[in-house]
Amino acid sequence: MDISQYPSLAKGEQIIAAPTLIKKLPLPLRRFIGDMSQTDRILLGLDLRESAQKPSPARTR
Repeated sequence: MDISQYPSLAKGEQIIAAPTLIKKLPLPLRRFIGDMSQTDRILLGLDLRESAQKPSPARTR
């Protein structure tokens, strides 16, 4: 939504900077503020992509 067209929404959501992305559901609530060009980090924060640094499951022999 464009906050210039809905300033009351921006106030109600306590948006103080643009761009701001708010993920409400599923919980936990997450806020992303500022540069959205690092798509991988945004997707990771939205739990839509796994971290490359996650340990892999232990292998059994």
